[in-house]
This record gives sequence, C-alpha cells and structure tokens, in this order.
Amino acid sequence: MTSKQRAYLKSLAVNLDTIFQIGKGGITDELCNQVLNALNARELIKLKVLENSPMATKDVANAIAESIGATVVQVIGTKIVLFRVSDKENNRKIELNKIK
Repeated sequence: MTSKQRAYLKSLAVNLDTIFQIGKGGITDELCNQVLNALNARELIKLKVLENSPMATKDVANAIAESIGATVVQVIGTKIVLFRVSDKENNRKIELNKIK
C-alpha cells in the first residue's frame, strides 16, 4: 500500500464511528470473526482498545490484522483503523487501484 493510498483511507476513516471495543477479554476467535464480517460488509472499520486491555494498541492492531488478513491503516492513541478488500464483490466500494 502506498502512502497516498494510506492517506486516502485515513481521510475516509475520520468520519467513521468506532464499532468494536477491545477490553480485558483481549483478542478471541469470536472477535476476529466479527471483525472479519464487519470488514466484508464495510471494508474500512475503526476499533478502540480500552484501558483494561491486556495488550498495547499496536500489538492488538497487528494481531487482528495478521489473523484475518487485513491492513492496519492507522493507530492513534487507543484507536485502530483496519482495511480489507471485501470478499463479496457487491460490497466493494473503496478502490485503491486508481490512487497511485
């Protein structure tokens, strides 16, 4: 992913609401499946890591992204932005190929 593509995704993520919170339960298979389903529906999502989480925010972002094949777009404070091209063609809305 190029820096321009990442900047484009960051600009799209500004207006997104946080749809997942990761707390003391940490990262579970169920959480990863829910995040994957959300990414298939939206392609770009925002998560928040709560203070009682056993892992640091960057570690959480990398672990989730690695387990579901997503890309970490941004980590700021306790917020994470993830991107993954949807498996369903009719849900694909973000085209990064046009941005070089």
